[in-house]
Amino acid sequence: MLYNLPNILTISRIVVIPVMFLAIYIHSVLWSILAGVLFVLASITDYLDGYFARSRNQNSVLGRLLDPIADKLLVISALVIIVANHLVTPLTYIPVIIIMCREVLVSGLREFLAEFNVGMPVTRLAKWKTGFQMTAISMILLQHLPLIGAPVGVLGEWLLWVAGILTFITGYQYFEKCLDYIYTVENKKKNPVKKVEQEVKKIAVRVKKSVEKAVEKKAATSRRGRKTQTTEAAMPKKTAAKSAVKNSRRRKRNAPKTAAVKKETVPAKETPAAKTTVPEKTEA
Repeated sequence: MLYNLPNILTISRIVVIPVMFLAIYIHSVLWSILAGVLFVLASITDYLDGYFARSRNQNSVLGRLLDPIADKLLVISALVIIVANHLVTPLTYIPVIIIMCREVLVSGLREFLAEFNVGMPVTRLAKWKTGFQMTAISMILLQHLPLIGAPVGVLGEWLLWVAGILTFITGYQYFEKCLDYIYTVENKKKNPVKKVEQEVKKIAVRVKKSVEKAVEKKAATSRRGRKTQTTEAAMPKKTAAKSAVKNSRRRKRNAPKTAAVKKETVPAKETPAAKTTVPEKTEA
């Protein structure tokens, strides 16, 4: 449904803006207090519409469209009322201008990145900025209440300065993200600062890998050294056993040949017939 409770609360923030704006032309304490009360109620609906949308599962495209628009219209209108009615000192116009410029800047960045389907999520610091901003504007608008008095308006000015500083920081963060996208996509290169960071990370990874390889190589060398020492220690016993086996096999192979050689070299015995007789001499 388009007209569910979260969307009605969002639209109510836009509806109260013209009523608040009449405080610029109707210079009365009562109307100034009415403008402050309406701003406080509208700020509360900024929290309630998101709460009901999540709890009732009533998220809609219209709500996502109107919610940031209603917030920006409400804040800028309240700041214009504050400046027009001279509710703050001229020096406090500085955070007022910073907040207005930041709202325009972020809106332009979101519109630019939406063409490329790139989102810009809200950071935690931006939520803190919104809290300080709403509280400061509420205090400044309600400073004419009899029970509150001017000290609350002074405190609201200090909180507005805090909101202005946080606004500048968050605006710079969003702008940096947009620049990073431009360097990456449009110019086919990344932001120089990011590029240097990535190069440093690559060098660190290479150094880490080389150190790990050196440690592994040293460990493997030590393991091979211990294995070699163990092998050398076991070598004499194995060599002696192998040589004994070889000698026994060699003796077995050479035994028949030795016996045959001995038979061939034995000399033949002389027979009596072989003896020669010498004839005796006869006397004449």
